[in-house]
Formats: sequence, structure tokens, C-alpha cells
Amino acid sequence: MRTRTVLTLVGSVAALTLPFIAPASAADTVLTTGSLGGTAVAVGDVLTAPLATGTSATLYSSATGTSGIKCTSSQFTATVTDNPTAPGTATESVSGQTFDSSSCTSNVLGVLGVSSITVDNLPYTTAAVSDGTLTVTPASGSTIQTTVKLTTLLGSITCVYQAPSLSGTSANSDTSINFTNQAFTKTSGSSLCFSAGYFTAKYAPVTDGGAAVYTN
Repeated sequence: MRTRTVLTLVGSVAALTLPFIAPASAADTVLTTGSLGGTAVAVGDVLTAPLATGTSATLYSSATGTSGIKCTSSQFTATVTDNPTAPGTATESVSGQTFDSSSCTSNVLGVLGVSSITVDNLPYTTAAVSDGTLTVTPASGSTIQTTVKLTTLLGSITCVYQAPSLSGTSANSDTSINFTNQAFTKTSGSSLCFSAGYFTAKYAPVTDGGAAVYTN
């Protein structure tokens, strides 16, 4: 009986001195899946998101107008390159942002249709901060660039738009990322290409292998 009592006491002391091990599902990283504080998103994981249901991606000629291009189908793909402890800044490499031209229309005078929209100079780097802000930047010495090909009354034309960076936000309520009136400048193209472009889009849900991604 005495031996059992001593062993029990030793075992209790040992248990008290062991370090606390968090459950496998808990995480304190900036990006998690399943919920806030859920499973940590691993470096190398690929995140994807379509346009939020019922929304459109637009490239309008002014920040307050509705003249330009509207697409109802678009998707981005990004690989997580760093996911530190929160609060902090996670980074992703955006390897793809596509627009289904069959879903795109234009109401610009003289433009009959949208042949293609291509995002150039990939990959871009996205910095996702714990406070919900996002910054998209190109590689050093490069620029964010979008090439738009339009069918017009005068034939096919190509319009190229550039921006030094993009700013957006993330929202955990619907695991979305949002861009509003991000300014682009026309760098080449005919007079039928509007001189400036303002990009707006909401992508949701952002997922990692089908699991929703949250910013902590």
C-alpha cells in the first residue's frame, strides 16, 4: 500500500511538470482552416477562391461610373509561402487569376465583346495581415498587369493596364477577399480602350483543399 501511494505521488508530480500540449486542431497562426483558431494552414498549401455567388468582377473607366467590363466568372490560385504566429503577416504566391471571357460583357461604345482578360507578370505576392488587410505586389522590377482583348466595330484591339500594387481586405464572416476600385493606368491600346481602369471584385469562399480559410 505504501509503495502504491509513493508511485501515485510520483506520477502526479510528473504529470504536473509535463509541458502543456495543445490539441492538434488548435493553432495560433495567421491563417487557419475550419474556424478562427482552427487547424494551421501549412506552407505549400494551395488556396483557391471563385467570385462570390451573385457578384461580378468589374473593370470600369472611373471609380464612380459603370462603363467598362463586367465578368461573372473568375478565380484565383495562390500558394502559402509563410504562415507565422498571429498577430502577424502571412504571405502567398499568387500563381493564377483567371477570367472566363464567355462570362464577360462590355458596355463601352463601339465595343462588341470581350475576347480575353489575362493577368500578366505572375506570380504576385499577397501579404495577409491579422487585421484583415491585404496587399498584392509584383516581383521586384515588375508591375501588376492586365491585358484585355476586345472585339470592336473596327476589329480586334488590345488594351494593357498596369498598377504598382493592389490593396484589399479579408472577411471571416464569409471567408472572402475584397478589392474595391483598385486603380490601373492604360499603358497601351487604341482610343477605344478607356484611359484608366478601376478593378472591383469579391472572391469567396477562400478554401484550402475544400476547407474554409480564416485570418486570425
